[in-house]
Amino acid sequence: MFEGQVALVTGASRGIGAATAQALAAQGAHVVLTGRDTKALELVEDVIFAAGGSATIAPVDLTEPDGIARLATAVSQRWAKLDMLVVNAALLPELSSVADIDQKAWNKAFTVNVLATQALIANFDRLLRASPDGRIIGLTSNVASEPRPFWAAYASTKAAFEMLLECYALEVANISKIRVAIVNPGATRTGMRARAYPGEDPASVKPPEVVAECIVALLSQPFTTGHRENINSPR
Repeated sequence: MFEGQVALVTGASRGIGAATAQALAAQGAHVVLTGRDTKALELVEDVIFAAGGSATIAPVDLTEPDGIARLATAVSQRWAKLDMLVVNAALLPELSSVADIDQKAWNKAFTVNVLATQALIANFDRLLRASPDGRIIGLTSNVASEPRPFWAAYASTKAAFEMLLECYALEVANISKIRVAIVNPGATRTGMRARAYPGEDPASVKPPEVVAECIVALLSQPFTTGHRENINSPR
């Protein structure tokens, strides 16, 4: 399905990112795995190799000012295009009331969830335009559009994240072949979910592989830029 195509997945060391990277590789894409945990990325890479796929690990800390620029330079030196960019990495600050938000933690979340997204777009725009079918998938959350008590710190970053992608989609719609979609995975069995809902039975929500399958299915279709998709599949 994706033979000859290059995909970059952020936050690929675990959860939805790892599952998506494996699913893309299973369909023939060469996947660039990014994340902070080198050992975890290597484990994902091993799984992909064992299944007959191909991948390259590219450890990067999205909070480092020049990390994404260095990543883009490395990718451009090896490939002339980028066909798929899956923006999955996100940071969940501690839940608190608006009055009690930890400014330092909030700033870090904004850096990872918003500023890094803009940096990814800025640095990979040229490679995405070079693809005959460049696609960006951004992973969001219900709280981006549904205000919820004690979730303001995270919700505000995801609302900004969505607006950033939507504006970019409009900007490139008539001048390139780049298509942008925002995917809301819904309740999914991830480490972030476990931290947010420590008393929840993990088996009560769907595994990351369900989300990965939906992302791969979307990427294989001629979706219209600005497309939004909610994944509410059962466990």
